[in-house]
Amino acid sequence: MNVLKGDMSLVGPRPPLEREVSQYTERDLQRLNVKPGCTGLWQVRGRNDVHFDEMVEFDLEYIENQSIWNDLKIMFQTVKVMFFSRGAY
Repeated sequence: MNVLKGDMSLVGPRPPLEREVSQYTERDLQRLNVKPGCTGLWQVRGRNDVHFDEMVEFDLEYIENQSIWNDLKIMFQTVKVMFFSRGAY
């Protein structure tokens, strides 16, 4: 629903929690300049197996390298990850 309303995109940074934003550095704040996504690099590269700082780095990497091609790769990887519970708690 949020994607259809335009509040989120299919691929993008994970929506931040308020308590996380208070920990952001100046660089980390870039995450707030793009719409959050339903899936992203964090979700396909380890989910709960990565620390907060790594998750933010994945999101910033995504923002710096945004493209339709990367979005398609992430969506394909998301389907693969959904069938394996690696990093899911």
